[in-house]
Amino acid sequence: MSLSRFVLYYILYTAVLAGIAIALPVVFPDVKLLANKFWLIFGFLGGLTFVAYILAFIGIKRNPETGVLAIMGSIAVKMLFSMAFVLIYSLNHKGKDLVFVFNFFSLYLLFTFFEIYGLLRNLRHQNK
Repeated sequence: MSLSRFVLYYILYTAVLAGIAIALPVVFPDVKLLANKFWLIFGFLGGLTFVAYILAFIGIKRNPETGVLAIMGSIAVKMLFSMAFVLIYSLNHKGKDLVFVFNFFSLYLLFTFFEIYGLLRNLRHQNK
């Protein structure tokens, strides 16, 4: 998958996720489903996923034989920055915020799924 194609699909995927996030409070008005800083979490994970994909994409293009290492490295960097984000958030917001935990990890998994899907498509095309 080319970089421009990934960017297009990524913007569409992010827009769909944002649409779902906007619709959830409308569909379920009595339930708190989004954290207070949801859009900060969304933007952080969206941007971090995009940067991680670009790093892995460059690593795959430079040396296709170590493409899997580039993917694993980008995922590790993403995980470290995500853990730092959770640490900073938890230090600034005292108390138990279960909604934040569900929001953060669901977005993390959704963005990571899309990133890995895109990267594995690149590896599949190289193996042919």
